[in-house]
Order: sequence, then C-alpha cells, then structure tokens
Amino acid sequence: MLEDGEKEQFHRRIHYADVESGFKVSSPLERSNSRVSTDHDSLSIRPHRRSSIELSSALPIQYRTVSFQIAGSQEKNAVEVQLAKKSAAKALADLDWHLITPDEVLKRLSTSTSQGLSKEQVNRRLSQYGKNSPSHPPNRLFQTWFGYFFKGFGSILLLGAILVFISWKPLGDPPAQANLALAIVLLAVFFIQAAFNAWQDWSSSRVMASITTMLPDNCFLLRDGARVTVIANDIVPGDVLYIKAGNKLPADVRFIEMSSDAKFDRSILTGESLPLSGMVDNTDENYLETKCIGLQGTHCISGSGIGIVVATGDTTVFGRIAQLTNTPKTGMTTLEREVFNFVLVIVAFMVTMIVLVIIIWAAYLRKSYPDWINVPTLIVDCVSVAIAFIPEGLPIALTASLTITANLMRKNKILCKSLKTVETLGAVSVICSDKTGTLTKNKMFVTECCIGTYSMTPQSAKDEMTSSGRNNTAISQMRLIAGLCNSGEFDAGTMHLPLSDRKINGDATDQAVLRFSESLGPVSELRNMWRKTFELAFNSKNKFMVRTLALTEPEGRSYALPSEEATSFASDDTLLTIKGAPDILITRCSMYTTIDGNSKALDEDVLEKIDEIKNGWSAEGRRVILLARKIVKKDELKTTPDSSHFEKEISSHARSGLTLVGILGIVDPPRDEIPSVVSTLRRAGIRFFMVTGDFALTAQAIATECGIVTNPPNMVKDVSSLSRIKLVSETASQSENESKDIAITPQITSIVLSGPEIITLNDSQWDQLCKYDEIVFARTTPEQKLRIVREFQKRDEIVAMTGDGVNDAPSLKAADIGIALGSGSDIAIEAADMVLLESFSAVVEAVQYGRVVFDNLKKTIAYLLPAGSFSEFWPVMTNVAFGLPQILSSFLMIIICCFTDCAAATVLAYETPEADVLLRKPRNTKTDRLVDWQLILQAYGFIGVIETASSFAMSYWYLQRSGIPFTDLWFKYGKLPEGIDQNYANARLAEASSIYFVNLVVMQWFNLMALRTRRLSIFQHPPAFNKETQNLYIFPAILFALVMAIFWLYIPQLQSVLGTSQVPVEHFFLPAAFGVGILILDEGRKWGVRRWPESWIGKLAW
Repeated sequence: MLEDGEKEQFHRRIHYADVESGFKVSSPLERSNSRVSTDHDSLSIRPHRRSSIELSSALPIQYRTVSFQIAGSQEKNAVEVQLAKKSAAKALADLDWHLITPDEVLKRLSTSTSQGLSKEQVNRRLSQYGKNSPSHPPNRLFQTWFGYFFKGFGSILLLGAILVFISWKPLGDPPAQANLALAIVLLAVFFIQAAFNAWQDWSSSRVMASITTMLPDNCFLLRDGARVTVIANDIVPGDVLYIKAGNKLPADVRFIEMSSDAKFDRSILTGESLPLSGMVDNTDENYLETKCIGLQGTHCISGSGIGIVVATGDTTVFGRIAQLTNTPKTGMTTLEREVFNFVLVIVAFMVTMIVLVIIIWAAYLRKSYPDWINVPTLIVDCVSVAIAFIPEGLPIALTASLTITANLMRKNKILCKSLKTVETLGAVSVICSDKTGTLTKNKMFVTECCIGTYSMTPQSAKDEMTSSGRNNTAISQMRLIAGLCNSGEFDAGTMHLPLSDRKINGDATDQAVLRFSESLGPVSELRNMWRKTFELAFNSKNKFMVRTLALTEPEGRSYALPSEEATSFASDDTLLTIKGAPDILITRCSMYTTIDGNSKALDEDVLEKIDEIKNGWSAEGRRVILLARKIVKKDELKTTPDSSHFEKEISSHARSGLTLVGILGIVDPPRDEIPSVVSTLRRAGIRFFMVTGDFALTAQAIATECGIVTNPPNMVKDVSSLSRIKLVSETASQSENESKDIAITPQITSIVLSGPEIITLNDSQWDQLCKYDEIVFARTTPEQKLRIVREFQKRDEIVAMTGDGVNDAPSLKAADIGIALGSGSDIAIEAADMVLLESFSAVVEAVQYGRVVFDNLKKTIAYLLPAGSFSEFWPVMTNVAFGLPQILSSFLMIIICCFTDCAAATVLAYETPEADVLLRKPRNTKTDRLVDWQLILQAYGFIGVIETASSFAMSYWYLQRSGIPFTDLWFKYGKLPEGIDQNYANARLAEASSIYFVNLVVMQWFNLMALRTRRLSIFQHPPAFNKETQNLYIFPAILFALVMAIFWLYIPQLQSVLGTSQVPVEHFFLPAAFGVGILILDEGRKWGVRRWPESWIGKLAW
C-alpha cells in the first residue's frame, strides 16, 4: 500500500491503549516564557510574569476540570490531581507567546520565515531542551509487582499455601511432610505465576511499542532555507512548521500565517467537539483560549498555515497537564470480562463444594469416622477442591493468546492499537468503507477535459496548445485555473524527472489537476504572473476550493481571460478562481467559456449538454471537477485579504456570477485486490458497503468495478424503494426470518443513496435500508458518515469503518473498529483502532485473526477443563463422600494445572485458522459466549467423563492387581482389609495416584490434537507437514508435559517427600489407547457436524 518514498510522508502520533503512556510534568522550562538575546544562538533567559492575570483565569474551566481522553490512562487520586492543576495553572500564567507579535516571536527565538533554523542551531537546542517527547511516567513498582503476584488466581494460590502450611504446623500432629511439600509447591507456583505475568507484561509492552515505532511522526519544517521532513521528536523551539489539513500539531506553536478557513480540533484536550479557528492576531489574554496559539496534540481539520514552535516536550500545555492521566488503564476487555464471569461461576461452585465438604465432615465424618479426616486433612481437602476447580493457566493463556495474535498481525503489517481491537474483529458484521484512497489507488490522473460542450483528451489539449503556440485562450484559461487554484506543490528535487514521475505534495485530486496543468505548460510560469492573495481550502462540506489571485505580470491577463475581459482587467482587480464539485458549482455559473476562448451566457441547452457529458463520465467511474472564475473589481471589495471578514465577502462573491471555464474527468483506479477482498468478506457473512463523497453515478460505477454492487443497474434500488411506513406483514416476515436465522431475502438486494436523501430517512426506512446486502452511500458529509455508523450500531451490527481522510475521522472513532490506512492523514490514524500499512487485503487477514483468537481461546478453555478441573474434582469428592482414598494427590493436581497442561494450553494460541473460519457468520457478541453450554458439554460431559472414568479404572485396576480390591475400599474410610500392611497400602496408593496422573497427562496429548479443530478433521488440518495448518509448537509442549511427569514421579528424593511413585511402563501406553479413542470419537462428532450442521448434532457442537 505504501511505496518506499511514501513511507517517508507519514505524519503520525497515535495513542495505544496497551502501552503505559503517561507524562511526567517537569518544572516549567524558561524557554517558553523568556526573553532571548542572540549571541551565537545562545539564549539568555529572563522570565516574564504577567501578574495582571490571575492563576484561576489563566486555566479556563474546561482545562481546570479536564480529564484527558488518552487511550491507556486514567485519573490519579484527587490530591495529586489538585496539585497538578495548581502547578499547571501557575506555569501557564507565565506564558506570553500570544501577547507578542510574530516578528517578536521570530526575534526571541532567533529564527526567520525565509531560512528557519540552521543545523548548528538545531543541534544546540536539542542538547539544551532535549527531544520533543514526554517524560516517562514515574515508576510504580509496588503497584505493578502487586498486580503480578495477585492478579489471576495468585491470591487463591497464596491463601492455599498458607492454609496448607498451617495444616503442617502447628495443626499437624505429627506434621506431615507431604503437606509441607504441597505448601512449598503452591508457594513456588505462586512465584512462578508472578514471574510469568511479569514476562507477559514485558512481552506485550514490547509488541505494542514495536507497533508504535512502525508509524513515525513526521512533519514539514523549514531549515537552512529548505523544506524538510523531520521526525517530530527532533523538533526544537524556533522551528518553522508548515501546517495543513489533517496534520496533528507536534508541539505548541505560535501562528504567523493562517488561511481564513483554518480550524483546529482541540477535543483531545477539552472534550469540546466544536473546532477553534486559527488566526495570526491574538484574540484573548488567556493563553489557552487565544486563536493564535496551536497546542500540541490538536488536529488541523481544515485550512493551512505556518507556525513557529514555542514549546516542546514537557513544556507544552499537553505535557504540563498530562500528569493527570499517567496511570495505566485497568479496565477489562470483553474477553477478559467473559473469562472473569466464567471464573466467578467456577469459584461459586468451588465455594459450594468446599462448604459441602465441610458440612459432610462436621455432620457425619467427624463423629462417625474421627480418624478418617482430621482438621489438617480437611484443610488440605478444601485446598484440593479449590485447586481442582480453578484452571490456573487460563488467565495466562488469555493474555498470551491476545498478545501472540497482535504480534502475528504486526508481522503482517496490521497494527492494532489495543488488544481489545483483536477480539472485536471477530464479531464485525458490517464494513463501511471510504472510496478514495481506500478502495482506490489514490493515484488520480485526468483522462478527459471539456470546454463548453466540446470534450477532448489531455493529449488533444496539449497538441492544440502546441500547434497554436499557446494562443488558444480557452485551453490556456483552463490550464491557469487548474494550476493556480490548486494546493499541490511540485517537489523541487524531482523536477528533473518526467512529469509522471515527479513527486507532488498535496491530495490526490490536486496532484492530478496540477499534473494536467503542467502538461499544458509550466505552472511556475503562471505563478510568476499571478500571486495568491487568499485561499479557502477544499472541505467535505463545501466541496470546492477558492483562491483569489492578484496580477503581478501584465501578460498574465491573456493567459487567464478572453481579450475583452483582459483589456478591462485592472492591475488592482482580483481574479477569483474556484474548483470543485459540478453539482455544487454549476448553479453558481451564469457564463461559460466557449472553445474559441470567449465568454457566453450559460443557457439551458448548454447546461443540458454539459450535464450529459458529466453524467457520462460519472457512469464510467470518473470523478468530475468543475473549473470556474470571476473578476472582482477593486471597488466591489470592502475588505482586504488580511481582514477577518474577507472570507465572508469572497464567499459571497463566489455564490453567483461565475464563468464556467471547463470540467475535468479524473480516474482513480480501484486497487487490484478489492474485488477479491469484497468477495471473501461476503462469504464470511460480512456486508461491505461504500461510503463516499463522490457523485452517485461515479460511486455506483466504482462500486460495480470493486464488486460491492453485483446487480445490473436496472436492479439497483434508490430511496423511493424505502417505505416511510413499516408494514405489519413486513414485520412478521422479519420475525420469521430471524427465527429461522437465515438471510432476509434469498436474492441479493442493492441500493444507492446520496447524502441529501440520507437526511430525510426515518427509523422505518433505516430499518429497511439496514437489511440491504449491497449499499452505496454517495455525496456524504462527515456528519452523515457518522450517522450511518450509528444507525447500523443501533440495529446490533458490529461496524468497522475504513478511511484515510480528515472527513473520515469522526466515523472512524465512532465505529466499533476504526481502520485507517498507513498513507492516511494524522487525524484518521489517531481516530482509528487499527492501521493497515500495506495492502488493503490485510483487512481479510485482520478479520480472520479476530475470529481465530476467539476460536483459540475456546480451544484453550476446552483443553484446560477436562483434566485440570473435572478429573481433579472427583477424587476429592469420592474421598469425602464415599470413604475412598484420594486417588489423585493434591500435589499432582497442582502439577497438572500449572505444569503439564499450561504449556500446551498456551501453544494453542499459535493455532492457524481453520479452513472454514471465513465461511462462518460473524460472532454475535450478545449470544455467542466464550464459554457456553456446548463448550461445557464438550469439556465435562464428553472429554472429562472419558478421562475421569478411564483414570479411575486404571488406578483401581492396578490396586486390584496389587491385592487391594475396590470393594475393600468402598465406604471403608481408611479401614484396610485383613492381611494388608499400612505401609504396603500407602505405597500402592501412591502408585495408583501416579497412574491416575499419568493417565490424564497422556490422554491430554490426544485431547490437544482433537481440540485443534472444532469442525474439521485432523486429516484436513494436520499439525505437521502442511505450512497452512501446522503448529509445530505442539510437539515441544507434549515433550515438556512428559518431562514434567517423569521429573516428579521418577526422582527418588521427591518420591518419599511428595508421595509420588514410578509408574509401570504399560500405564504409559494404555492411556494412549484411550487417547486414540478420544480422537476417533471426536472425529465422528466432527463428521456429524459437517454432514448435518442444522441437526441436533450441529446444535450440540461447541
């Protein structure tokens, strides 16, 4: 998506929700409130205090109560906040950059608008002031490490260790060494979990930090007399900064030149949505409310200008007050909340079972069998129940899964600002995409031009100019307006290249029009003849650009005007030029330029022919631009360009009396990958809509090329198809379709609407519209784009919005997932949740990863529950309720949960997508839970029952062969059969416990293989020898589980202390047979799900 050269054009600073981003406020550096004298650029500093301004008034109410909306941060405690406010207010009261003139600013900072700073000055100031970046937040080691130890199940592990320690001593009589060992293991696991949490936090931070560095924050500066692109961190006070719409201010600046339409969005600081105008003159005594100061972090949403950097880093307003928000966010994501709720249910069951155990012991066992379970044993049993119920590895697996997925997406040039974005992607049901630069290549060029009613190609126009020796005034007039009513600028370093290869700074439309003008003759020649006096930049509301010109060379008249008008044009008259949307400007035109260069009245016949040409181009997917002009006599202007009222006066002149000079047809070819992207997303159950500011015919034509509209034109509906009254039969039909969970209509439905029509829609019409399969929204404003997103959200759709421009920012922010392109504007990237750096086709991978992370977490939970919860619970309950020995020791329960199972559960996060992941409907966030009854049935009712039953069978079969039959243990409460020695029985029970343990460990290997897919066969999704499906991490995880089992069972020094034992070799192979049985049974289940997806088998599938 980004060429190498274009990567240098990033203007980024984005906030990431999972990076601990905060700002330390240092004491105010005098550079932003000082007088300076120059002596080899050495700044002597004398503070200026304006005692006439009270501290309270220096910090307006919206700032005094500000709570910065920066992702990944929250408020500090009230005392710190109040101190920070007072400190910030005092520092801001000293600032006086807005009170002095631009010349004084330049003098104070030893800089100029013609040369900027020199390299030597920059180096000295970097050494003096440091980088333009916030200070690191203060370390909160206690809070951080407390979280490492006690988040997840750390508190339960510690409490369990303490209780078992107590059961060893002083309650143990005599103290049982096994209890001491169990307590030590629990404590060790407590510390191991804390270490893993610390490592995971460090790993996640590295991933998110690496994402941040992939989007450098660049800006345009004037240094050593040349415009250069500089990383924002290297800006210093005194730099001359060029500002244009879409840029984010990298530092605090004092404006010295501003277009009349310049506006800045300060909502990141104030929360106020209304933009603030930018002006050169001071408008307020208050530094924060004056319009001549631009604050770091705010966005230029329209217009352009030049500013002088007056504060960087911690001395900016943003840096001074940002300590209010330097605490990382602690809220849970959706998946974390689902896991938390699931764990709450498990804990509730755990507490219930512990209470049940205590009741059975107190009411029955303590009286009837006082020697069976004493108090220390009861404590250990209760801890065992807790261990059995809680999947200790789940929180670790959850964070690991999200981080691994985010890292994989980063490697595929998909940058997620937060882990929450990853999980939401899997539920996206609607994608609303901007057209220009998103669906199209944003590499526009003029393909047709029209003067009067005569259309020609650019090459024909060039040939005509060449043959007539530039005496063709009609083409000359069109060339002049195309070249001068244009914000594009050729890069001086590429002027020696062929025209098609030259670099142009400006938006794609301006680039195309400027290149067209240059093809007819040097634009620099025109700019020497005419001087810009005023500019009203293009914006998505007006849909046109205005530039007024003053004559500097007399011969310029003949290039811009017919001979009669050129003769009457005085040197102090103004030429108003305008470029924009034909449907907006055509009604303002009263004259038009004929092919011979003269002006004639614009009558209905000509209008009809021009309209026919325009519609023809639009139907072919061309963007149509109208060029017009108007002569404004000196005595018709009451104000001058430097007046604040000049914009209003020029806008009034531009409303009527224009002369239509020509129209241009511009093509912006769709990206090659778009049709396949749209098709893939449709198969995934995601509806893909176009939302654009282009003319309806143009939008429909491009949508057809992109595959967004697949119906022929005669089957594409319009607003008349939407009834303003919802019929009862329609409601009944909707309910019936919803109950059947099928598409609303079997036939694909398409509709094209324009912005003015969107405004008129009522709720009933929106209900109907939101059911369409293919929608094109044309001629939309930013407000309408925002409404489109919200209307779909109101109807329970999860909406993703893609865009790259300033006008896309509000809807990007409002969408459930905002997706910006790496080549987009600063404000679009700031508002987005995800950035695509290269191909737009990465959006398919993003959706796929979003679904995979949810699938893999379900697999992780389904893997952890059978052995780590269900199969561990029953040995404890049979011990208490039926007087059987606890056939699986509490120690080995811990080993399963925290060692043998944990590694395998984590590697499931590396599972690749199943082949059908993009053939399923999007996840319904309200009904499709991470842990639902189907998953519980799979984990407990299917795998759990098999593993538990086979493990009990193997253990008691071994005891039977060892001379201790099951009937002699059932309801015996520790009473041994005659002839059986206690030591012999203990040794055999230790071996039986180890067999139970090995049985679970081995069967979990096969469960791991079975759970890799939810519907596909293992032969369709093999774990090895297929790059598309393999997960080679599985085999080291299995080997790790085996090594852990051997370590704890086969070391003699551990056996005597932990009560473990060696296991006969056949008990490693018998569980493998049971494991193969699990694979075969699960393969049969999956085959049934694939064969009868709508049957009861499919409904039971997890």
